[in-house]
Amino acid sequence: MTLRVLIAALAAGFAHAVTAVTPAPGAPATPVVLAGADLYTVSHGVVPKGELLIVDGRIAALGATVDAPAGAIRIDLAGKRIYPGLIAANSVIGLSEVAAVRATNDFAESGAVTPEVRAESAVNPDTELWPVARANGVLAALVMPGAGSDGVLAGRAALMRPDGWTAEQMTVAAPAGLVLVWPQARAPDWMPQAARDRAEEGARTKRAALDQAMRDARAYAAGKGKGQGVQDLRWEAMLPALERRELVLVHADSSVQIREALAFATREKLRIAIVGGRDAWRFASTLQAAGIPVILGSSHSLPARRGEAYDTVYASAGKLAAAGVTLAIANDGDSMAASNERNLPYQAASYAAYGLGADAALRAITLGPAEILGVAGRLGSLDVGKDATLFVADGDVLEVRTLVERAWIGGREVDLASRHTRLNETYQRKYRGEPKD
Repeated sequence: MTLRVLIAALAAGFAHAVTAVTPAPGAPATPVVLAGADLYTVSHGVVPKGELLIVDGRIAALGATVDAPAGAIRIDLAGKRIYPGLIAANSVIGLSEVAAVRATNDFAESGAVTPEVRAESAVNPDTELWPVARANGVLAALVMPGAGSDGVLAGRAALMRPDGWTAEQMTVAAPAGLVLVWPQARAPDWMPQAARDRAEEGARTKRAALDQAMRDARAYAAGKGKGQGVQDLRWEAMLPALERRELVLVHADSSVQIREALAFATREKLRIAIVGGRDAWRFASTLQAAGIPVILGSSHSLPARRGEAYDTVYASAGKLAAAGVTLAIANDGDSMAASNERNLPYQAASYAAYGLGADAALRAITLGPAEILGVAGRLGSLDVGKDATLFVADGDVLEVRTLVERAWIGGREVDLASRHTRLNETYQRKYRGEPKD
């Protein structure tokens, strides 16, 4: 079943909302005190050997000691670290299961302009990829619809949590932004001239479709303001972005794409974030001056140009942060990356080693994306009043040797078992000589 079929059934219930924010399901009634661990708050440093009180799914207090109510469950975590849940800010997790199996991929609609598509409507709550990601501390993900071969306006993203029976229970905030995949005109020089000509023509066609969509949506808005016309789901979906109430998530990597996207946003008076942003560091001062954040793609990539230094990609996050650009770090957001969201902290670690620094890298996978997505009042740091979405690790989360031992989402402790742990347990039995089940 496609996103478009599902959205038709749900449109009436969602049309009134700009950003619907839902609580986590099933927070336990009994208060919990996590005691003895170092609290990596992100927002205000580290509280060594501190205590954190969870009441009704939220952080009620934290510090060197807390005043716990009678009957609170106390969990001794001496020698451990507590971090806020990591946020994967560019993902198709839940929309793609096995990249090579087409029937398991539902992340892109056909057509150039499909802004009415809602990512949360197609997320599979039973995907095997969510438990794998949360087992390494990824406790929220911005799920984005993608564009097909002819697509440009792909739909609206949703911030999801890896916990819940249904997509509604898993949704933290939706819609969380209008997804725009900026056309790429340049093909590699080694390709035949005919292929490069087709790429340029395709990009022109997409830009024309985008410009026409903007004109049609603004005309629709003007007519609606005068009480004219019938409801059109496509243009209704674009109104929050046109009115600057909703972020436009612009996928753009190359300098040409970013330059064109910035000009487009200025002309259309849109509030945007750059997603991917391979060359965003070249525009750091411009982005900072305009207040445009960047959701930076994978650090595990080669330089784009023959003449670039080996560390061009690694150093890009540090350059953006030094310029004062609001930054998030993410994977590449394609079907191949969906099964590797667990590697998010190691993406940040590679940037940290080349100028970003460990503190800023941690912020870029926690509070940074929360600020960009407008949910910093609930997620991204350990602060009183925020959701108790956090995890316990036995060391530095940016180190590959570190193990995540326990996790809570909205105050409810979640199981960290996954297909990886099940396979490990199965073959441990084999090598111990135990019989097969």
